[in-house]
Formats: sequence, C-alpha cells, structure tokens
Amino acid sequence: MSDHVDGPRSIGDPPADVTDLFAFTSPEDPRRTVLAMCVFPSAGETAVFSNAIEHAIAVRRVRVAGVGNAAKFQPAEEELRFSFVFQVLERDAAGKVLQRGTCALPDGRKIALVMNDERGAATPEGDVRVFAGLRSDPFYLAWIAATLTRVPNLLQHDNVLSLVVEFDTERMLNPTAGSLFGAIAETVPFGPPGRVSHPAARIDWVGKPEQTNIRLSNPGLTGADDLRDLWNQQNPFAIAGTLKPLFLQRLKDSFAEWDMRDGKADWTPEALAANANVFLDDFLLFDVAKPITDTSHLEIEKSTISGAPYLTGGGRTIDANVIDILLTWLINRDREFLLGGATGATKPGMKVFPYLATPNTQLQVVSESVELAASPDAVWDVIGRFNLDWHPLVAHVSLIGAGIGQLRRITTRDGGQIVERLEEIDDAKRHHRYAMVAGMPATHYAGTVDVQPKGSGSVAAWSVAYLADDQPDVIVHGRIAALLKTGMANLKNRFGAVT
Repeated sequence: MSDHVDGPRSIGDPPADVTDLFAFTSPEDPRRTVLAMCVFPSAGETAVFSNAIEHAIAVRRVRVAGVGNAAKFQPAEEELRFSFVFQVLERDAAGKVLQRGTCALPDGRKIALVMNDERGAATPEGDVRVFAGLRSDPFYLAWIAATLTRVPNLLQHDNVLSLVVEFDTERMLNPTAGSLFGAIAETVPFGPPGRVSHPAARIDWVGKPEQTNIRLSNPGLTGADDLRDLWNQQNPFAIAGTLKPLFLQRLKDSFAEWDMRDGKADWTPEALAANANVFLDDFLLFDVAKPITDTSHLEIEKSTISGAPYLTGGGRTIDANVIDILLTWLINRDREFLLGGATGATKPGMKVFPYLATPNTQLQVVSESVELAASPDAVWDVIGRFNLDWHPLVAHVSLIGAGIGQLRRITTRDGGQIVERLEEIDDAKRHHRYAMVAGMPATHYAGTVDVQPKGSGSVAAWSVAYLADDQPDVIVHGRIAALLKTGMANLKNRFGAVT
C-alpha cells in the first residue's frame, strides 16, 4: 500500500511510518511550491505526532547525468531540509487537548504551529506557510498486487497525519541555478547516540512511491528475503556502496517479473537494467520550471530512460494516480494503461491550503437482517438477552452488573477479548442498544438489535455504527460484517427461514 506498513520496523511504530510524499505547484499561486508528507497509516481521530521523532522533507538539486540505457540523475551535495518536531500534549485555557510543534526551515528560521489548525502557520514575511494535522488519506490502492486483481479502494475512509510546507519557489529554491530537484521524506529518532556510539537508525523514508512494497518487495518474487527494513535504514541520496549491488539486483529481478505479468516482454534487458538503475536512486523528481499535473508523475524518469527530453515537471500531486501509472510502466512500458478498481481516493485533494482533504469523520454502518419462521417473542427470548451466548463465534461471556450499564466481557473463539456496555433496552419493543468499551479498533462504536413481527414469523436486525481507529476501515468493516453475518446465519439455522 504505497509506503504504508512498509516493513516490520515501521509496522511496529505507526507514527513513524511515512506513507506518502508529494511535490507540486500550488494551485493557489503558481509562484509557490508545495511539499507534503504523510505518516501514521489508518490514523484514528485522536492520533498525534510522535514527540521522539524528527519528521523531515529534504530536497537536493538534481541534474540529468545520462539518457537512454545510461539514464542517470545526479543529486547535488547541498541539501535543503524542512524539519518538523512536536511536543508532548497539553491543554489550552478551555481544557482542550492540543499539540504544538515547530518547523525548522533550511535558512534557520522556525515556524511555531499547532496541530489541526486549518489555517496553518506562516513566517512573518509570508514566504512560507506550514500545516500539520489529521487528513483524509490521499492515496488509493485498487489492486491485489500478488494476483493483479482489481478491487475497490483498500484505503477507503482511512486517515493519515499530514505535514505540509508551501514556499516562495524563487526565494527558497533559486531555480535559475537549476530547476530540477529530488525530494525525500523521512522519520528519524532524535537523541544522543546509543551504546554503540552512533545515532539511532532511521525508521522510514520515502522518495518515489512504492519503492518498498511494490518494487523491492514484489509479491511475485516468492521466497525472496524481505529487504524493506534494510532499505528504510539507508541514508537517502547516499545508499551504502556495499549494499547497492543487493538492492540493484532485487530491482532487476522485480522488474523482470513485473514485465511478464501480462505474458509479454515489453522491456529489453538493457532497458530493464536502465529502469532499475534509475529507481535505485530513490528520490521524487520535480522540475519547478515545467507544469506539474495529475498525470505528470514519473514522466521525467520515463522520458529520460526512453532517450527523450522530459516535457513536464514530474512530481506528484495530491490526486495523482500513482499506482496505475507505475504498474502500467513496469508491466507494459505504457503500451496500454492499466486502470485499477477505483478512480480516486476517498476524497479528492483541495485547491486551497493545506490541499489534503479534511479527515474522514462520517460514521460507517454495517447492517444484517434475516426473516425467520418463528414468533418475535421466541426470537427475542434468545437474542434479547445481553449475554450473546447464542453466537457461534463466542466462546465465553462474563456479565458484570445488571440493567442499563451492564457490561459483557466476551472471549471469542480465536482468543480475542471484547467488552461492551448495555445502553438501552426495551423488551416490549424487542430492542436493545449497546456501546463498545474495548476490544475493537474503532471509536463511536454502537450496535442495535431489533426483532419485529413479519407475517407469521419475524425479522431480526443487527446494525453497528463505528469509526475505524488505527486500523484500515476495510479490516474493521470486515470483522464487524463477519460477526453480524455469522450471527444472522446461526439464527436462520436455529429458527428456520421464511420460505
């Protein structure tokens, strides 16, 4: 999933997991450039930035050092660094929890900011403004990569934490000295060196999207070692010379496998090797003197490998279809565009600062119902009780208290633990409502169970509303749907269905 969950180390530290990087011209002002990075995949509504990590976007000027089969992009040594750090949580005068942070600019100036302030913050001169906060995940993935199966967006309704910096292009980048740049985003723990006397290893970094999960960790290379953590701890712009042959060979093997996914070889061995060499230097290329559009992503690399001058600014906009662009290039070298099962993210990007769409806060609902050949009272006598002992996925239930406020501690057959609280019950209307206390990666979780008469039998309905929290919505939705479907199927077997 782009660079979401791209290795064991970042999976174990979600706030440090860099999911995406963007570079584009401001839709509000063509004289300004926007850089943005996202972290914390499937961030919940209360997610905050880590106060033990430096979140940074680094930019270097780049020159084209070779074309065709000798394609090469050479970055300069000088680096422009935009560095965000955050403090521990505090409360304002009204008691509201907030998180403050600072963005250090390449010229030494610093901008103080507050997380989730929609207005962002700016320098006194107004040449730079920044934002940090929860946003709708701008990435969308509509393929099962292992089988190349089209599916709906697997990140629908998900949120991420986003960092945005917008600046005056001429003042910050001086494009007269060269307008082509490479950018990376990284998360690095800060603090004193460890016991072996060197800084803590980088947790994650991103240049071009999909270096780790699609190119280095191609699911078609069965049995291949997982190189993602090793890659993520390299120094961007300067991969260790001793490891370059390892990574380069993996890219060559991966690209050869992708090329044959459609049963046709569209890449010559020489061109495939050139492609691997270009992607080994993993930074997001963008040219501030040329147009950056939703379709210009990778055009600089592709044109240079093909031996032609590039015509666009490359980069990556919020709405760029990066997965389909990349897969089309790898599989058939742009012979036929491959469109996945979705045409956009949950929400499109905005044309105004901070450009990434507002977070997804709408409750999702899963509902199931079944018509039964039994009286409403007979059915309610089973499912109206709050103990849920009738459900086949439940191994054991412990009840605490009685009436409104009663808790049920559920042990599922796979060993899971769930605690829920009874909020409302009306035996006359055969209805009860409950809330989740713990055990499900969701907030605002509320379920209702109803039984109503229908003809000579009844209809039982079970509905759950929720907001996914620190897990993809597709996973949370699947768990809830399985719970409800299994329960309704059990009632159908127990009471018989209406024929």
